[in-house]
Amino acid sequence: AGPAAPAAASVAKRASTAQAAAPAMPRKGRVASTMGKVYFKFGDKEYWCSASAIAAKNHSVVSTAGHCVYDPRQAKAAEFWIFVPNPGANGDTPAGIYVGSSVSMHEDWSGKGDYDYDYAFVTVHHGFTWVAKNGQYVMENVGRLQDNVGGLGLELNKKPATYTVAAWGYPAGAQPDGTHPYNGKKLRVCREGPTRWTVAPSLDLQKGVQLQACDFSPGASGGPWVIGYDKDRRIGSLNGVNSLTWNRDAKGSYDAVSSPYFDSATGEVYRRAAAQTTPGNVT
Repeated sequence: AGPAAPAAASVAKRASTAQAAAPAMPRKGRVASTMGKVYFKFGDKEYWCSASAIAAKNHSVVSTAGHCVYDPRQAKAAEFWIFVPNPGANGDTPAGIYVGSSVSMHEDWSGKGDYDYDYAFVTVHHGFTWVAKNGQYVMENVGRLQDNVGGLGLELNKKPATYTVAAWGYPAGAQPDGTHPYNGKKLRVCREGPTRWTVAPSLDLQKGVQLQACDFSPGASGGPWVIGYDKDRRIGSLNGVNSLTWNRDAKGSYDAVSSPYFDSATGEVYRRAAAQTTPGNVT
């Protein structure tokens, strides 16, 4: 996975106010590349999820699912956590590698695994790439995440059925019938559509937001839900993350995906991540 782990966790309580962020383009170029994968370990097992860069005043925030950074069953944060925006199919890292520094999440995710709060914002170090020098590979600092890839905006308190949204991610896991239509090497999108409220009492999900139809499988977790996506500039605003997959008709394929409802409490968690100082080099 990566050379370092998130060093600290910041847990936010409920808040009554929210702060939305406007989308931000990279410093160079006219096309953003905010979406990518996160790689990490829980114990001896390696995992990966989907994620995205979010516009923030520290230019260094990644959004993903809470279960992609913290396991409440073990009360343990993921280790060796890195974000790779726009990864190549063969493991290329054209926009750099960004190591997690601190995690901001809601107390009800870390405390009891409540899927109403299955989201997290990770503040990352300056990125780096591996460069050949004097017969060996060394780390080269490439600067802050948002400067290099841009950042999605953030939209809060938008009621389901009042807007349309597209879900993005890198699905790879098996469908309920055992088939593997996706291999996780290509960024996928479930077409833009309306949303509705959903619940899953066994997971403490009381105010989930569901998007149909979507056949995402494991690997897409943490991928962004984007409103107002500009396909030419590849930018828009975040309004959720892939959290749970659903097989509503009990057939062979997943047919829906859900996100926690992004409300004022989500905004407070985001602000904590955005307020962290961007760490410099990993070494």
